[in-house]
Amino acid sequence: DLLMIVGGNPLVSHGSVMSAPRIKDQLNAIVERGGRVVVVDPRRSETAREFEHVAVTPDTDAWLLLSLLHVIIDDGLEDSEAIARQASGIDRLRALAAEHPPEATEERTRVPTDDVRRLAREIAGAEHAAIYGRTGSCLGRNGTLVAFLLDALNLVTGNLDREGGAMFGDPPIRFDEVVERIGVGTYGEVRSRIGGFPEVLGALPAALMAKEIRTPGKGQIRAMLISAGNPVLSVPNGDELSEAMRELDLLVSIDFYRTETNREADFILPATTFLEREDFPLPFLALYTTPFVQWTEPVVEPAGEARQEWEIIDAIAGRIGVVASSSGFARLLGRVGIKLSPRSLVDLLLRTGPKGDLYGLRRGGLSLKKLREKPSGMVLAEFLEAGVLEKKIRHPDKRVRLDAPELLADAERLAARNGHDGEYPMRLIGLRELRSHNSWMHNARLLMRGGREHLARVNPRDAQAHGIEDGEMCRISSPHGTIELPAKVTDEIVAGTVAVPHGWGHQSGGWSVAREAGGANVNALSSSDPEELEKLAGMSHLNGIPIRIEPVSGDPVGARVDVDVASASEAA
Repeated sequence: DLLMIVGGNPLVSHGSVMSAPRIKDQLNAIVERGGRVVVVDPRRSETAREFEHVAVTPDTDAWLLLSLLHVIIDDGLEDSEAIARQASGIDRLRALAAEHPPEATEERTRVPTDDVRRLAREIAGAEHAAIYGRTGSCLGRNGTLVAFLLDALNLVTGNLDREGGAMFGDPPIRFDEVVERIGVGTYGEVRSRIGGFPEVLGALPAALMAKEIRTPGKGQIRAMLISAGNPVLSVPNGDELSEAMRELDLLVSIDFYRTETNREADFILPATTFLEREDFPLPFLALYTTPFVQWTEPVVEPAGEARQEWEIIDAIAGRIGVVASSSGFARLLGRVGIKLSPRSLVDLLLRTGPKGDLYGLRRGGLSLKKLREKPSGMVLAEFLEAGVLEKKIRHPDKRVRLDAPELLADAERLAARNGHDGEYPMRLIGLRELRSHNSWMHNARLLMRGGREHLARVNPRDAQAHGIEDGEMCRISSPHGTIELPAKVTDEIVAGTVAVPHGWGHQSGGWSVAREAGGANVNALSSSDPEELEKLAGMSHLNGIPIRIEPVSGDPVGARVDVDVASASEAA
């Protein structure tokens, strides 16, 4: 009945972690049956234009969500039965929300107090409501806290793990359980040498790679294998990383382009395109709003010496005498000479999964053979099923913790944040474009048709105040860097904010179309300093970056590109 989208733009992204092939139809269906779609975003995005827009100051989502919780709890509108059944620690969350009435947060969020109170009561009063956050909500200084508050708002209103509310996917292979079994469903078991950041699912902050390469001592990175990645254009301070990579003993890239990253590689090993390889979207099966599964076969032979990534990694591993797997079971098989290909592994996981044929014991169950007979894929059920929350929680008591100490500590850091910077008074956000996918698509000539340009969206009030003319070059500076690009004066963006699409500004000769398109790397404005990273997950600060803007005097000059945001904000 009411869907609130925070920092998401599903009409461009097709839903991302809420995936559907016709997401616009699904959103319109909510309105057609009398419901509402509300989009919280600093920009009137494609989705916000279609539905209701709540304009918010960049990187203030945590304050807005806390104020919504404040109103719901203070007015006695919470679902006490759902809280008692699903959660622990409500008293600490209640105390935290009590500190953030809308009247106290309006100056930061710029969302009027009356609007916050009305929206909170409408969420609590809706028979079925869902709160959905995406990339725009998690790239600020308190991204993990915001993700928690989104879940907390769903839970407190009785909408977590409930039809019409925030639900879990129902995949034929439960990837979260697979991750647990192979030993990478971890948090904080290892910490980075630089900054002491916890690993998340086996991964450490990408922004620290250059410093981990250059800092001597145990654990110093001396060799890197990069598969389908271009981190010089996808992490802050790309110049720093590019220089650090020259100091490696070995740099290997698996790719089919000469990129800004692998132009210094010792080896570039050619990968297959999606048309030359088999595919199975294992991590994404749990994201579909309608349970669905598909296996695709290659349709053409690989060109030249190209191989699938797994084949290359497996061959390298064999040469150096290791088994390329995180799974203890696979390593054990490897020691006795038995290797599971991805095809064999998918068949095993499918057949032994919740919808599998159990090798003939369950009539009508799934197997790889059955999927190959249906290349367009299979819809497995009409709807998702509720009542699975306990299976998703890793705490022994199977309850959502509303009082996690790490999150409460982050809330204290939130309270200490300074909301104004005199030298850099404006805020920068990212922007996803319809014919782009991070930095991948700017080398596709058909997608670059129509004279596409890289433009900075500037509010008319800010343009007038700073002497910015529509279509003319402007200079955007942060404490960490400067870029120059043409301005687009538009009221789609809130005053005090500038939106710059990510993924532009290639410099490598291998990306000829992308290089000719020009543009600037917005990631030159973000920082790789450990003090600038989000504390709980090590995420780079990519939304709400303090900036100033000014016209470029004299003849327009091309933007100097250092890095781009390959994982930048979807909505912002």
